[in-house]
Amino acid sequence: MSANSLYHVIRESSLKENAPLLILCHGYGSDENDLFSFSTELPEELFIISVRAPYPMQPYGNAWYAINFDAEKGKWSDNEQALQSRDLIAKFIDEAVEKYPVNANNVSLLGFSQGTILSYAVAFTYPEKLKNIIALSGYINEDLFEAKANDNYTHLNFYCSHGSVDQVIPVDWARQAPKFLSKLNINHVYNEFPVGHGVAPQNFYEFKDWLKTRI
Repeated sequence: MSANSLYHVIRESSLKENAPLLILCHGYGSDENDLFSFSTELPEELFIISVRAPYPMQPYGNAWYAINFDAEKGKWSDNEQALQSRDLIAKFIDEAVEKYPVNANNVSLLGFSQGTILSYAVAFTYPEKLKNIIALSGYINEDLFEAKANDNYTHLNFYCSHGSVDQVIPVDWARQAPKFLSKLNINHVYNEFPVGHGVAPQNFYEFKDWLKTRI
């Protein structure tokens, strides 16, 4: 199904109105079906939307922003594209709230990898649009937002996790998140699991239980 801005698939809620909304943002080179496989296991009252990132890749998959592998510069990210995607997700939240029978004050964002980097950026740029953020296997990129100490982040809840042997995004990068969130007095949980760049079953059950108590 296509909205005004991002292609997406949905799983309807058991509630006919005012349902808590969960939006899933996949990682680099993936698509909307990847995280959507979680949806059958998640609480039935959630209205779940899995979105497809806007930049198609060859031969398949999508990206929220380009990652370039340049011999001279090493690996670098296209922050301009990342900022556009950040704003696109924020716009999509508004569209979803208008289009579907969901509660605008109960919106959760779940990201994996590049989707997590964007989820952090959306949360700190548009905190009023979100309640819960599940940040899997990603990190906080401060080039994508300006966190102001006096901004109202007190209502936000973060669940952050990472694989301790992640070969794609170093675990040290992820470990900066709890320090950053603590500094801003934001509620958060941070856990590591003995896996690479992926979501271990015990990781899934933990964030599922965490989310259940917050919707």
